[in-house]
Amino acid sequence: MTVRLKWTVEHRCGHQVVHDLSGRPADRRAGFARWLAGTDCSDCWKAARDTDSESKEQWLAAKRAEEQQAAAQWAARFDMPPLEGPERALDWGERSRHQLMAAAHTALVIEGTWDEADWAELEEKARTVTIAGWWIDQRDVEGADLLELLDAATDNDRGSENPYQ
Repeated sequence: MTVRLKWTVEHRCGHQVVHDLSGRPADRRAGFARWLAGTDCSDCWKAARDTDSESKEQWLAAKRAEEQQAAAQWAARFDMPPLEGPERALDWGERSRHQLMAAAHTALVIEGTWDEADWAELEEKARTVTIAGWWIDQRDVEGADLLELLDAATDNDRGSENPYQ
């Protein structure tokens, strides 16, 4: 007598589904059927996943809108110039600039040794970089590195790390 290949499983969601378990070794079919009983059926799982992804998309859109508003208010308050570049990069660039400048202020002024005069100098350099793509490219750097990056971007670089130049 062979171990059955098709198992009728009542899922956690209450639906009964016939599963073909012929692709599993005979000694693992019963255990897998038991595991399936503790899960939702495929249709219910997909419906829940789709609902979750919609709510995640809504949450992300709301978060981006909130970040965008904060970045715009910050740029207006500190007289940051508008960024240039492709339309789809402008908002992202503004958010990236705001986040990087906030991280730099925290690292250099609040937790570091900079005074307001040092920070004002960095802000002036930041105002000269108006390419949205540059700010997007720097979005993952440490805030403490911003001065060096701005020096490189504004041709005030004090040299190169390349020993062959």
